[in-house]
Amino acid sequence: MDKFMDAAIEEARKGRAENGIPIGSVLVLDGKIVARGHNQRIQKGSAVLHAEMDCLENAGRLTAADYKRSTLYSTLSPCDMCSGAVLLYGIPKVVIGENKTFQGPEEYVKSRGVELIVLDSQECKELMNELISTKPELWNEDIGE
Repeated sequence: MDKFMDAAIEEARKGRAENGIPIGSVLVLDGKIVARGHNQRIQKGSAVLHAEMDCLENAGRLTAADYKRSTLYSTLSPCDMCSGAVLLYGIPKVVIGENKTFQGPEEYVKSRGVELIVLDSQECKELMNELISTKPELWNEDIGE
């Protein structure tokens, strides 16, 4: 696989170990990870701490030029909220672990000029399928159903 997606998967495993949603994300700038995050809605009682949002929060304040040179990695296709953050900050590329268990507004994000790469990772699918089968109520809450 890809070393940056491996880091995002490591974050997803942290989320699972904390009894949360196993989704992870990393932000890469100039070939280096500058921030990591994982879904912490359960752990922190948050309405917005999806993996991508946690990652961007952990990055702190970056310049517009930094965002325009960055790549966001996520183990799962970003939802509307997280895709909105990608568009807001002008992140030009998102690498997605998988989009079979959930697919965000990928076509819209692409129409706005963002390059999306879907790796179709079996490991990412297994993390999500395990959660969906064992804790469907948490999953439905996370995706707003």
